[in-house]
Amino acid sequence: MRRFSWLLFISSLTLAAEGTKFDVTFAAQPLKDALTQFSRTTDQTILFDPALVTNEHTEALKGSFTAQELLDELLKNSNLCASNVASGWLVETCQDNIIKSPQPAAESKPVNQVIEEITVTGFRDSLFKAREYKRLAMVSQDSILAEDIADFPDLNLADSLQRVPGISITREAGEGRQISLRGLGPDFTRVHINGMEALGITSSPMDARGSVSRSRAFDFNIFASELFNRIDVKKSYSARMEEGGIGGTVELFTPKPADYKDFTSAFSYRQAYNSNSQHYDPRVAGMIANTWGSFGALVSMAYSERHTTEYGTNTTRWRKENKTYVGPDNPALSEKLANGEFWFPRGHRYSLWNNNQTRLGITASLQYQPSENFISTVDILLNRLTNDLDEHHIAVKNNRQVKALEWVNNDSEKEVVYAEYKDATWRAETRLDYNESEFKQITFKSFWQTSPDASFNFLLGVNSSDYRQPKLNKVNIITDGVDIITDFRKDRFYGLSRSPEFDTTNPTAFRVKDLYFQENEISSDMLTFKADFDYRLTPQNSLKLGVSHKKLSNDGHERVQGDFPTNGLTPKNEGNLFLPPEYTDVYTQHPDFNWLQGDLAQLQQHYGLAGYRLGEESIIDTSNYSVEEETDAAYFLFDFDTQMFGKTLLLSTGARFFETTLSSAGISKGIYTEIERDYSDWLPSLNMVLDITDNVLWRFGASKNITRPSIDKLSFSANVSQASRDDGDIGSIGLGNPFLQPFESINIDTAIEWYFNKQGFISLALFHKNIDNFIVEKTELLRYGSLGLPEALLQEGESVDDLFIVTTPENSDSFVIQGAEFAFSRDFDFLPEPFNRLGMIANYTWADGDTLYRDVQGTGENQVKTFAGLSNQSYNLTFYYEAEDWSARISSAYRSDYILSVQAGNTDQDESGYHDTTYVDAAAHYQLSDNFKLTLEALNLTNVREELYSDSSDRAYNTTSNGRTFLLGVSGQF
Repeated sequence: MRRFSWLLFISSLTLAAEGTKFDVTFAAQPLKDALTQFSRTTDQTILFDPALVTNEHTEALKGSFTAQELLDELLKNSNLCASNVASGWLVETCQDNIIKSPQPAAESKPVNQVIEEITVTGFRDSLFKAREYKRLAMVSQDSILAEDIADFPDLNLADSLQRVPGISITREAGEGRQISLRGLGPDFTRVHINGMEALGITSSPMDARGSVSRSRAFDFNIFASELFNRIDVKKSYSARMEEGGIGGTVELFTPKPADYKDFTSAFSYRQAYNSNSQHYDPRVAGMIANTWGSFGALVSMAYSERHTTEYGTNTTRWRKENKTYVGPDNPALSEKLANGEFWFPRGHRYSLWNNNQTRLGITASLQYQPSENFISTVDILLNRLTNDLDEHHIAVKNNRQVKALEWVNNDSEKEVVYAEYKDATWRAETRLDYNESEFKQITFKSFWQTSPDASFNFLLGVNSSDYRQPKLNKVNIITDGVDIITDFRKDRFYGLSRSPEFDTTNPTAFRVKDLYFQENEISSDMLTFKADFDYRLTPQNSLKLGVSHKKLSNDGHERVQGDFPTNGLTPKNEGNLFLPPEYTDVYTQHPDFNWLQGDLAQLQQHYGLAGYRLGEESIIDTSNYSVEEETDAAYFLFDFDTQMFGKTLLLSTGARFFETTLSSAGISKGIYTEIERDYSDWLPSLNMVLDITDNVLWRFGASKNITRPSIDKLSFSANVSQASRDDGDIGSIGLGNPFLQPFESINIDTAIEWYFNKQGFISLALFHKNIDNFIVEKTELLRYGSLGLPEALLQEGESVDDLFIVTTPENSDSFVIQGAEFAFSRDFDFLPEPFNRLGMIANYTWADGDTLYRDVQGTGENQVKTFAGLSNQSYNLTFYYEAEDWSARISSAYRSDYILSVQAGNTDQDESGYHDTTYVDAAAHYQLSDNFKLTLEALNLTNVREELYSDSSDRAYNTTSNGRTFLLGVSGQF
């Protein structure tokens, strides 16, 4: 019985073109070159083992053929046969019971031969097909097919993408969230879903991970990996591609009815367990597809629940502070403390985050093909992600009196690793957060082959990405006059704090500090229309033309109300900070410390705030802004198939013109302001592929591309940092700038690729990007009242006369990012049984790029540092074993340390960033029968500790771990 792989991919255009006639003129040439020319001529994928076609040649050929007829003609003098399979065409040795008959004339119908159905399944075959997509592409590209996605232990698409050369990911509670491509951060990568650009927005409970922002970064953890059956990562640019992705373009495809020849249904069920949360969670996916004559329909679904627990410690950065010495007589130490010579953690904190996440995705696809030359497809994607979080913290505050300390020399600075504080404060925070992200998209696509030489493609699509955070509530309770010890001596990145003579679980020792409410809403809508025309001028040359229109609308706002019960707005018990013991509980989930926390629900009821919702009056005017972009574009592209030094050279060159109208509206210095402006540019591209030998090719690409600034930076807005501040701290305010110009980049890419055996290949790629209009932060020290901002954004004890560090983005510098990628894949079929079923996939990326940062650490000096988000090194390594009824693989993903941000004017640190990480995952399956498969997967086997550092002196900022995850499941195909 035929075994299907899970959600295999086939282009609907391939199906439409099967009966299309092609006017061809093929010279007498090696069979390998002829098959490659076939693929270029028909725009169809052809899979073959280069070893099979060695020393085979074809005769000169001219005429009008269908794809099947053309292949039959090319193979008629060999012992090879071509069959149509799910991924295009497969060329292999003819079976013994098939005798080739003389071929019909070019214009006549071919004789139909009965060929046994080809089985296309298994991890090796998916690698082979992905390799062929890479080999046949005109731009630098890597692909992941459904077998890879389903068989790697991936929770979402970012986890799948991390194995692509040049891609590094950021993580949220153990699963991937955003990607960096070739050293450039998430804002520099465009994401397409079924042919149209999309934005995906979710959030992190940690400010250090970006919280929620209105950027162009795509949050891949919105989607389950099971919803998609192909991912293309395009790293170089062609004029046919939409502008905007200097880093690259990631194209996501959902399955279509044409991917399956017959009625097909599939399901999978996995039960997950996480060692930190100690919860068992379900993960379910299913698909059903069928065709009826000219019509086809497919529906797929993926649903999962996921309980996560992430815990650790935090320092809230480090600072040189003037402190008072109250220990045994030591004049020298007293003087050093008074002069602020020591670096202290601003507020050592224990933290734990629990999240109950649900994710539901549904895809639907309808296809209509009334003839061999026309096909229309409607694709629908609906997705909803919800996060129900509770988080718990206890922090050391007001630690100004020091009884004893120990310090180490760190980069010629005195860093405190042990301190005893007198009359300090414990502050405990309880926070509840609920947020949801919804993504909806519908696209209509048509392909029409009007003649053997001409075809049209049309696309019309709309999508929306909406983020709502209707609840972000928290309560802080405090106790003063406590002696506290903070100790980093055993682990510089995991300090411990304690009070030997004070019980932090005492229900009568704390009082209420404040209650806080916040709500956020962000909405992005996209409309896309594209029309493409392809015309074959000669058998070797073609012209491609196209136009497009795209409209992006983004709006949102933030609502905030804090300082209950002392803000004059508290319905009950205004000003009463007494904490009734019955409104508390002892928190014991953190493995390193127990503490008393306020019961948020009961305290809200105590103050008459139960069910409290923020009204229109709580909207922060400076967060209530909108940005709209409308872009019209047109392109032309010439494709040439010629010879260079007797070798086949494929050349594609052209240019794209775009014009964008930007509208930005919001509050600027207390006044509603709206502007509209236009900008345009020409973006040329040149891509070449030279077949050096039958198995070796050389690529070269040169292009110009842009990336538009982040949406929040283009706004009339002001973001007043709500991070907790101690007495004397200077607050920070970030302003937008709607007059920013796009980043512009001149890109050079080249690669050499050697394909051998069935799955084997080695490639070495070099890339160079010269980027202009880099955005830097201009820093000023301004009085709050001069900015026209509401007093409601100030924290307790602050006034409109206080000075704030105000940063404004502006275009300034140029910088260069360059690097190299190495990739290797092959079966170990040269080994004796049973080791010949082993195989390896490996890739390594080196990237380098520096830029100039302004007013580093508030010194007024500019410094050259690595580009934010750029890891100099990353690699992926997978070993697999593929037997007839079972398989297993283990993979590791390494990312070297990288800078997260350099905040202009921040006196606490000159940078912050992450240490290097190595994640190890594993997966195995056993084929129970032709229809059922048992799976076992494990993620984060080494329980990696994520370490965020503060300053180039490498001090602890935030250290967390999220535990190991195990999944046991079963899948079926019918």
